[in-house]
Amino acid sequence: MARIFPFRALRYNPSLVRVEDCVTQPYDKITPSMQQSYYSRSPYNLVRIILGLPELFDETGVNDVYTRAARDFADWREAGVLAEEPEPCVFAYAQRFQVPGTGETAERRGLIALGAVSPYSEGVVFRHEQTHTRARVDRLNLLRATRAHFGQIFMLYSDPAHTVESLVFPAAGKPAAVPEIELTDEFGTLHRVWRISDPATINMVQGALGDKKLIIADGHHRYETALAYAAEQAPATALTAQAQHGTPGSESRAANSRTPAPAQHPSLGNPALAALAEPAYPEAAVLMCFHNMDSVGLHILPTHRIVSGLRSFDPQAFLQAAEALCTRVELLAVDPRQPDALFAALAEHTAAAGPNTSTILAVLRDQVLMLSLDAEARERALPQVPARKRQLDLVVLHDAILHGLLGISPEAVKAGEYVQYAREAADAVAAVLRGDAELAFLVNPVTLEQLRENSFAGEVMPQKSTDFYPKLLSGLAIYALDEQPAGSPGSREA
Repeated sequence: MARIFPFRALRYNPSLVRVEDCVTQPYDKITPSMQQSYYSRSPYNLVRIILGLPELFDETGVNDVYTRAARDFADWREAGVLAEEPEPCVFAYAQRFQVPGTGETAERRGLIALGAVSPYSEGVVFRHEQTHTRARVDRLNLLRATRAHFGQIFMLYSDPAHTVESLVFPAAGKPAAVPEIELTDEFGTLHRVWRISDPATINMVQGALGDKKLIIADGHHRYETALAYAAEQAPATALTAQAQHGTPGSESRAANSRTPAPAQHPSLGNPALAALAEPAYPEAAVLMCFHNMDSVGLHILPTHRIVSGLRSFDPQAFLQAAEALCTRVELLAVDPRQPDALFAALAEHTAAAGPNTSTILAVLRDQVLMLSLDAEARERALPQVPARKRQLDLVVLHDAILHGLLGISPEAVKAGEYVQYAREAADAVAAVLRGDAELAFLVNPVTLEQLRENSFAGEVMPQKSTDFYPKLLSGLAIYALDEQPAGSPGSREA
């Protein structure tokens, strides 16, 4: 099942930079204005690596966003801006935030560590949504250039006993009460990180997670990128390990040439440390943050759809087709310039329709439609889709409406054509009202139980089905696949 490992993380050196000026939201949540803001905060802001700005005379493979990312990463390590931990560790990570739409204060707790990459076919890691080809290619280019993972893949596991939390969080006396990192991001979320290097605790955490299956909550593109890169690198690495140690694929500390021998670092002479499991080879693991599905603090927001580029779109024809498809189509007297009113209408109709009816709000330039499909209508429209999956509003939207009514193929969506995504209903509706899009579809969020059931059943939802809030910050801990040279400023051994 799940295999996790401690690692010698690279972290921003607080004696040289302000950590809060350097960390970022995940790359795919960084808007152009956020990108510019991050650039202005610090010459060492991580956005320069994970989402660098193109330049006028870029030349692919010679001087482009990926070569500059690799250059900056190497320079920051050499200068000591990024410093390596002296011994393998994991991190407790807590986020305190206000739940959007309610004002309720919540806290989400997770564990940052390495996790072994595992093909979906092995039944250890489960995805819940499709990915986009363009994003996978982009992230693979960055990984090849930098040979590092800068943000955590958000993983879910089930543990009603809350074993992992009781091992690593301050409420249990571990780790120390004072966090190593404490900062508030641009959305008002308080992030706190504690370093854990105690071998006994790490061993117990490895054991507690050892029988778990994992669901990717956020980071599908980066996980699939890590899988692809592990496959690229496996043959040469395995042969090297075999020549040096005679045990390809071994997960003992001795078989990993990236970890200094005890003579190089005294702390590694600890027998308990020496017994800690490691990845079979550096590329066989990726940076993850593990969250318990049975704990409080997990909140999923909806991701709305914006449809544009339909050259022959006819609103009247769409209305007629929708009436033939749906159980009910209702024209709402709601001002689309008031997104709160739109969302209230969606919530009201959803509650009135009950759990067995899908409700989707379609916003056109001159009308707002409430689309409702009961179980019979869904089965009639999507007979080939399993009943469990047909209950998901987004499956109905993508398969029956985007594809069935509008003719947008799954391949086009996967390629990033016709459909864009928005967290805020106001942004989706604004695109329609200013004439940049033909339609916007406002949807209800996927529930955690729907996510769990469909993922473990092997059912994959459409792209951008979930939006876990808040996001995990990138740059809190970095997993470099290549060891920091001993004695360099970025090495804690210097």
